[in-house]
Amino acid sequence: MLSYSSYVLTAVGALIVTCHALSKFPEISGLPDIPGKDVLKGLPRVPGLPGSLDTEYHNHLVNLEHRLFQLEAALALNGRIREVGEKVFATNGKKADFASALRSCEEAGGTLATPMNEEENKAIMDIVKQYKQYAYLGIKECETSGQFTYITGMPLSYTKWHQYEPNGKGKEKCVEMYKDGSWNDKKCNLYRLTICEF
Repeated sequence: MLSYSSYVLTAVGALIVTCHALSKFPEISGLPDIPGKDVLKGLPRVPGLPGSLDTEYHNHLVNLEHRLFQLEAALALNGRIREVGEKVFATNGKKADFASALRSCEEAGGTLATPMNEEENKAIMDIVKQYKQYAYLGIKECETSGQFTYITGMPLSYTKWHQYEPNGKGKEKCVEMYKDGSWNDKKCNLYRLTICEF
């Protein structure tokens, strides 16, 4: 059985193929035989291309979209994902050190969960509370001791430090989230819950 991220990547791939095909063959008209479903209305048809191919292709996309919706709903019900705006936060339920957790997220097509606002922080906290395990965030200490940035190198635009944190003074270069949603600087070699964002 494919993982959630595999389904997402498959869906994205299908959309990319669609966009590429439409840019290469702008003459494909869509679904002329289905009222209200003509996604490419007004474009001339390719001579010799049967409308049934358009219908079949559209049906595959609709089925894929429906399947993705079902998978998202099942994962949300299972507590493995939280959606906030355009982001999806997901966990595999496994613990890992910072580098391994980051690598797992990147291999799945995402990155470590990185809260940019209170709503995103709460979504990550909900997963941390459910699994009763602290989680690493996509935040690290930069060259200047005591200053933290997103793993992309961008300065933090939102913080939720626990009282008197960060206090590692250059010895704790990673950031973990407590069960109350507050942050603590911590060493990067400990095992914490892996939570990714997509």
